[in-house]
Amino acid sequence: MRPLIGLFLIAVSMALAGSVPIKTLVFSTATSTSYVEMIPQRPMNLTAFTLCMRVATELSGQREIILFAYRTGSYDELNVWRELDGRLSFYMAGDPVLFKVPELAALQTHLCVTWDSTSGLAALFLDGKRSLSKIYRKGHTVRAGGRVILGQDPDSFLGSFDEQQSFVGEICDVNMWDVVLADSVIQGMFAGKREPRGNVFDWESTELRINGDVEVAIREL
Repeated sequence: MRPLIGLFLIAVSMALAGSVPIKTLVFSTATSTSYVEMIPQRPMNLTAFTLCMRVATELSGQREIILFAYRTGSYDELNVWRELDGRLSFYMAGDPVLFKVPELAALQTHLCVTWDSTSGLAALFLDGKRSLSKIYRKGHTVRAGGRVILGQDPDSFLGSFDEQQSFVGEICDVNMWDVVLADSVIQGMFAGKREPRGNVFDWESTELRINGDVEVAIREL
């Protein structure tokens, strides 16, 4: 049976059983060549956003790990990292904002990052629980015209990857909105609700371009 046909039949059987089938990306080994490009559904000139994903990794405490990278020709417009010391951070064309939170591990975590330019308020959500707020890049705008990838940190527009920063583990359900969602909405998504769908990235419909050794599977959410 061809792989795509097999994935389709699995998704249909899950839907008939009442569960939610979802694509998941498995990065099995550290490389400087494997990544997934996500094609946004609207230009990414953003003055606010909510970015969510489900992520698991066993690289606890060993090195820094890139979780999400959006780069234009000259800048890292929005990068989300697991730092060497276990903190989570995101960078927007400059120094990061960092959060001391429970470390990512082999058990899947629902992670959301929120930011608003007008107030500068930045926060994280882990499994529906909200961090404290920090003030970050007040008045800033994320610029359009770049490329979004999972699995690697591009030091140029789409290249200059470093194996020691690559993601190893599983990522799925990556969604992004051009607004800050209410706490209750994020908590509902952690619990499995599928609305509202992302208007910048909607995991169920966003085009994914697979490069290198990345496995795409269907599993039940």
